[in-house]
Amino acid sequence: MEASHRPSSRFLLIPLPSFTARYDRDILALAVPALGTLAVGPLVSLVDTAFVGQLGRVPLAALGVNASVFSLSFILFNFLAYATTPRVAGAYGRGDREEAGRAVVQALTLAAGLGLAATLVLEAAAPLILRAMGASGDLMPPALRYLRIRALAGPAVLLVLAGHGAFRGYQDTRTPLYVSLALNAVNAALDPLLIFGLGWGLTGAATATAGAQWTGALGFLWLLLVRQREAKGLVLAWPRWRALLPFMKTGWTLAARTLALTGTMALATAVAARVGTAEVAAHQVAAQFWSLLALVVDALAVAAQALVARYLGEEKPREARAVANRLLVMGLAVGALLGLGFWGMQPFLPALFTDDPATARLVEKVFPFVALMQPLNALVFVGDGVFLGVEDFGFLAKAMAASAAGAAVVLLLVMPMGWGLAGVWWGLVALMALRAVTLGVRYGRPGLFERVEAEGDAV
Repeated sequence: MEASHRPSSRFLLIPLPSFTARYDRDILALAVPALGTLAVGPLVSLVDTAFVGQLGRVPLAALGVNASVFSLSFILFNFLAYATTPRVAGAYGRGDREEAGRAVVQALTLAAGLGLAATLVLEAAAPLILRAMGASGDLMPPALRYLRIRALAGPAVLLVLAGHGAFRGYQDTRTPLYVSLALNAVNAALDPLLIFGLGWGLTGAATATAGAQWTGALGFLWLLLVRQREAKGLVLAWPRWRALLPFMKTGWTLAARTLALTGTMALATAVAARVGTAEVAAHQVAAQFWSLLALVVDALAVAAQALVARYLGEEKPREARAVANRLLVMGLAVGALLGLGFWGMQPFLPALFTDDPATARLVEKVFPFVALMQPLNALVFVGDGVFLGVEDFGFLAKAMAASAAGAAVVLLLVMPMGWGLAGVWWGLVALMALRAVTLGVRYGRPGLFERVEAEGDAV
């Protein structure tokens, strides 16, 4: 039965678009709960933005600068999710429960250690980091207080990433959804209480977010190490350093990729901060919209990581190619629908996040960028998921570096050329367009999935 699904020649692996619905059940079983998780994930920042926006321009700008700082600091470690998912999914596909359990324990161990190290660095270098992001004058004191409180949740942020990666590898996206809902509920309850009820202002927003992140981390630890430990084959023993080395090697490759991406986003915020306070406040609001819509499409990328890795673990490269084709088609359609829907909400959305007239006008000016980029974002995110599933990490790092370099050229010209906030967003368009081109060229070559089957985990 299994042999009938294998390609009889290399020609069968040429990436032609697949419109078959045979994989939709598996895709939707993973993507629908992941959609909920990814949709509620950015709500922590959106809720913070909505409440802090009522405090005035300076607190909102301080929040915007810190949002980029934490993206750069902790998303660097996204490999804890991206590397864990294909490793666990591949072992799951082979029926190797012990290997899957070892990968989970290694991911959690690295998350705790690296999270603590990140917290120490952020606390020690907080003023220097904020100055590098363009914070000065009245913006510095509130931004510094916010950063020092949020940094205390460093280990929690990385444990949550590892937990997501583990459950996705087990083909379970429902459990991460429940944890994410609990995390957001804690943040939504604490924000008004601490910001307005106790009068803590921006400090209250930081405290609420840190508490919510620790709630999510402890939830994942309890599920993996207590409730489901025996079922998933996890052994509570410290992994040897030598066993962590392959994971670390993959991690640093993915960290370099993520650094290029988040560095570009941070550069965009830094340029907006130098354009003006109203501009960086507006950029913070628009960037949150952009992230929310883009991450909704990333639900299909989660399905791509898990399913492609599972099929390769089962030694079915043709199935992996076909499900990837299907996911790309679905992603393009979803991205187009999101862009149209967002465009229709343009008249009233800015007022929900700021009462400053100058900031609201600037948000309206960048709305077309956010809406029109959605189909492009969809193809990029799903393509990323496919390449993460085949563990082609080296290519992803190089492609991202090239795309980031192109975007940086545009962003660095914003101030000298006087392009304003629109120039910042043209830089983000350049980033996504270059990512789409590099991924498309690689995907269009035959033999991608054959190469993975032949080379195994080699990158």
